[in-house]
Amino acid sequence: MERRDLLKAGALAPLAAALPLSAAAPARTGIEGQRQPDLGNGRFLNPVLSGDRPDPAVLKDGDDYYLTFSSFDAYPGLTIWHSRDLVNWQPRRAALHCNIGSVWAVSLEKHQGRYFIYVPVKAQPRNEIYVIWADHIDGPWSDPAPLGLHQHIDPCHAVAEDGSRWLFLSGGDRVRLSDDGLSVTGPVEHVYDPWRYPDTWDVEGFSPEGPKIHRYGGWFYMLTAVGGTAGPPTGHMVIAARSRSLHGPWEQHPGNPLVRTRSSGEAWWSRGHASLVEAPDGTWWSLYHGYEAGFWTLGRQCLLDPVEWTRDGWFRMTGGDLSRPLRKPRGGQALPHGLALSDDFSGPLALGSKWTFFRPVPDEAARIRVADGALHLAGKGIAPSSGSPLLLTSGDRSYQFECDIELAPGATAGLVLFYDDKLYCGLGFDERRFVTHQYGIERGRPANPHGRQMRLRVTKREHIVAFHTSGDGGQTWQRFDRGMEVSGYHHNVRGGFLALRPGLYAAGPGACAFRDFRYTAL
Repeated sequence: MERRDLLKAGALAPLAAALPLSAAAPARTGIEGQRQPDLGNGRFLNPVLSGDRPDPAVLKDGDDYYLTFSSFDAYPGLTIWHSRDLVNWQPRRAALHCNIGSVWAVSLEKHQGRYFIYVPVKAQPRNEIYVIWADHIDGPWSDPAPLGLHQHIDPCHAVAEDGSRWLFLSGGDRVRLSDDGLSVTGPVEHVYDPWRYPDTWDVEGFSPEGPKIHRYGGWFYMLTAVGGTAGPPTGHMVIAARSRSLHGPWEQHPGNPLVRTRSSGEAWWSRGHASLVEAPDGTWWSLYHGYEAGFWTLGRQCLLDPVEWTRDGWFRMTGGDLSRPLRKPRGGQALPHGLALSDDFSGPLALGSKWTFFRPVPDEAARIRVADGALHLAGKGIAPSSGSPLLLTSGDRSYQFECDIELAPGATAGLVLFYDDKLYCGLGFDERRFVTHQYGIERGRPANPHGRQMRLRVTKREHIVAFHTSGDGGQTWQRFDRGMEVSGYHHNVRGGFLALRPGLYAAGPGACAFRDFRYTAL
């Protein structure tokens, strides 16, 4: 079976927003926005979570595994994903609801019965690292408390052999935490000089970041990412070091780098930012991220790599380039995987687990009202760039999405493929004219024959985008006379470490009604 056919294999169980967290609809054939990694024959194919799932932070909590990712400018942010076998994952709830800035790589921990997330934020006027905590993984989570760390990113919580709590930081630094984990109690200190790659390698930059600390067999192991997160496909990599004490000294792994994309011909680019985790059967695995070859637009996807411990007390990754099916960890329970991206708006909007706003203001959720099978979205700004569009994360190379849209008087609304407020494309309309968006700017306003209500469709086949319109609810369609190519809508062009995401927007006065949103993987 070809790799592309394997990517399309399997089934997906949608998670209905109106159901309690313990309930999910039965599995069904087809894939909608989240590829099924479990091939059903004791094997799985990466990614285990497709789409933009960067900087995975994993927590083993008894028989349960929890996972969250950098959420950047998407809010509600830091959605917690749940698994019992490391392969099949379903979303629970978001942990962060107030916009504190662009959220980078976090640390998800449990200490003395309490859950903690240490949250680095890129923001103006200066960067910060926050902590939030909860007594249950589903919250409620506390308000973010700043730690006063303005020069670092990528915190990692670790407990020393003497019981003291620490945050390891980018650049090989660390700082001591208070006993309750809610403040720092000393200065930042430099404790580790990461292994350096040969200067002949094509990388983005040294950038030691994403430390992850694990204790196993009498050693503390530190995994670090170097080489830059994006840039050349061969840049990002995983290195490791170990120490008998969390206080050092640290010994470099003789096999560094443990993971690295060696050529652009591989299936996954820029692989790095790894954690270790023990599976239900006692085997060990690593979760990290990577870009799918040729698809920077999908963002960094979550990959699972088997780990082998060696007789000398070190470990190695054994999954190769992750292009082929791998044997699943044994034991555990396979939960329904992923969530449906279609939405009939018959129940509460799944904010955080499915839909998110881009850079919302504090009362952004007040723009939403769900009633009578419609999402009523109050207009904001004059275009997607100023309107905090409502977005989804898709993991499919090709897909289409469509929706019935009814305008408020004087309003504009439409569908978008959105990277950020400076780079997006899509099609909107007002009562008299279409509004064409391309390259993050308005490109034209041809006449709209349908008035204030129509059904719009966006089709994205790999990097080629087409738009269709219908004035009779989708019985007949007319192709819109503007096609687009979006392979350059990604970080290496624009920066920001984001992904191209499907969504909808409303601008101007009043609230526009969106009905029967359908997403289909192609």
